[in-house]
Amino acid sequence: MNILLLGSGGREHALAWKLAQSPSLTKLYAAPGNPGIAEEAELVALDATNHAAVIAFCQKHGIALVVVGPEAPLVDGLADSLRSAGIAVFGPSKAAAQLEGSKGFTKDLCERAGIPTAGYVRTSTLGEATAALDRFDAPYVLKADGLAAGKGVVIAETRTQAEAALADMFGGQFGDAGAEVVIEEFMRGEEASFFALTDGTAILPFGSAQDHKRVGEGDTGPNTGGMGAYSPAPVLTPELEAQVMREIIEPTVNTMRAEGMPYSGVLYAGLMLTETGPRLIEYNCRFGDPECQVLMMRYRGDLAQLMLACAEGRLDGCDAPFGDETALTVVMAAKGYPGTPEKGGAINVGGAQSVSGKVFHAGTAMADGALVANGGRVLNVTAMGQNVTEAQRIAYEAVDAISFPSGFCRRDIGWREVEREAANKAG
Repeated sequence: MNILLLGSGGREHALAWKLAQSPSLTKLYAAPGNPGIAEEAELVALDATNHAAVIAFCQKHGIALVVVGPEAPLVDGLADSLRSAGIAVFGPSKAAAQLEGSKGFTKDLCERAGIPTAGYVRTSTLGEATAALDRFDAPYVLKADGLAAGKGVVIAETRTQAEAALADMFGGQFGDAGAEVVIEEFMRGEEASFFALTDGTAILPFGSAQDHKRVGEGDTGPNTGGMGAYSPAPVLTPELEAQVMREIIEPTVNTMRAEGMPYSGVLYAGLMLTETGPRLIEYNCRFGDPECQVLMMRYRGDLAQLMLACAEGRLDGCDAPFGDETALTVVMAAKGYPGTPEKGGAINVGGAQSVSGKVFHAGTAMADGALVANGGRVLNVTAMGQNVTEAQRIAYEAVDAISFPSGFCRRDIGWREVEREAANKAG
């Protein structure tokens, strides 16, 4: 079958790489793609905001399935337009994509469905938000309600910092995303990510991961879209995964269906593992980035067929085979990220080819025949190992073989699990 993949980041390169391995694939197109995706698919110039143009392309090229990588086209309703034209799409409707598109929508749904999450208040003015701080203890968790490219969350240690952050948010720091702000109770514990595929009725677990959001080592500095990840996350035990399915994922899918917003696609739950059990931090309506990269490295099935079954409501009875090894990815970012990244820096990934791993392109471009940085997060250097310690070692060997003078990375991706593995070995 012919497939159209929409997106241009590291997540989409990982999806293209795995889709290209599907025995059922005839032709893979990607729009707009990047130099790495170009190795797996034919790149086409399509604007995902132009629904009519996307539909016309699909009809002309016999596209059997559209895979929407990023969240913005889903929140914009592209999946609805494609389905109305009779084209199968992997990704939720506009109504269902509110799970990521609006923090407040998700918090209200959790309250209705009895899903464990942090206490919260939705606010729509600076005065209202400032007054709402009285209901919480420091540190304060402040979230822009809408899409903010993974950067719309501020954890303020003091009341003064919280008030300044709220002023920035309502002052336009995150554009329209900050028109409403959700203030939440601070949850203590360890974060982990859990993924499930659903066609609106059937639900299929699809692995776990642990992301590293802060830009600095030791989880310091501002939040980013993600500086690295590993999968599986051993801290999310089989017992905890079963509890997450029972108390968080299933009530979400069932409530969405009952309220006329059936969810189809991948449901990505960001979790806090607290002393009282797993609690939902937030939902994403697409594969995470860089979590997708480590999931795709471990996945052993026909991704094209699984996504088509999900899109066509045939997920019941499907399975999702994963390898036993650990995958770990290190994000190489351009200097200045998560602020204003330095673009145009020369990149040579040739040395990494001799190391056992895979380099996924995120923010790259070709300039005069040479590979250059063209975004904040530029490369995702991914490796496999028998455990996190081994995967980390191989990944950093590959990082060190890459020439990217204007780039940087965290050197401690996977540090929590590496410490646990060392303690278990010593014990």
